[in-house]
Amino acid sequence: MKKWTGSAAICLNENNELLMVRSFGSDAWAVPSGGIEEGETPEACCVREVMEETGYEVEIIRHLFLKETTIDDFEVQTNYFKVKKIGKSSGISDPDNLIEEKAWISASDMKNLKHVYPEDKAFLTKVMKR
Repeated sequence: MKKWTGSAAICLNENNELLMVRSFGSDAWAVPSGGIEEGETPEACCVREVMEETGYEVEIIRHLFLKETTIDDFEVQTNYFKVKKIGKSSGISDPDNLIEEKAWISASDMKNLKHVYPEDKAFLTKVMKR
């Protein structure tokens, strides 16, 4: 079985809205995330992916947890980090050209949102209630 390791960012703004992204040709949303490149730390990957997918510079607050799952024939490990945005977005600059849109999602909108990773919905809703 092949392995894939990545990082994901949980970023709330001053209105307690969660930063999420949507890919081209999809109506499902996810938190900014991506694969760790060779020589990169999980933290550096998280910061880079948020910048690429949303245009926001972020700083890591803390590591939340490691999600382990199997997708197709990949063992997937994703490091989830709580991050804080710094300043305004410089715009999406995703080198993979996958991300079409970024948005700040409220807790009430979260209930009806289609998720790329439905297993994250309960956790994300809980994070927003704090």
